[in-house]
Amino acid sequence: MHLESHPVSPSNGDPGNCPIRNVLDHIGDQWSLLVLLTLAHGTHRFTELQRAIGDISKRMLAETLRELERDGFVSRKVYPSVPPKVEYRLRPLGESLAAQLRPLVEWANKNQGAVLKARNAYKAPIRIAAL
Repeated sequence: MHLESHPVSPSNGDPGNCPIRNVLDHIGDQWSLLVLLTLAHGTHRFTELQRAIGDISKRMLAETLRELERDGFVSRKVYPSVPPKVEYRLRPLGESLAAQLRPLVEWANKNQGAVLKARNAYKAPIRIAAL
């Protein structure tokens, strides 16, 4: 496997220039990925997103959407109605990211059984308490 640059080395010794820290840390949590993958199927309202994801709280969904909007992955459109109607969709940057996530999702679906088997077989090393 050939990578154009070392993926974990910050540019010029500045952690703020490291793509892993600067970009991927913001989307690497479980909620961001689930929101992005759900929106990859089309525009959704807040409650539709929450229902599709299932186990995310309203607070966490709102926070996740705010972060994804701030980073340019998601757009939010508010319609002037009572109660207000709000829709979320992927922006071009989000669509680009979702396209890159599809192979990862396929890999996870294909290998979930093997990962669960490895977890169940894992025996944690015995740790000796320091005196």
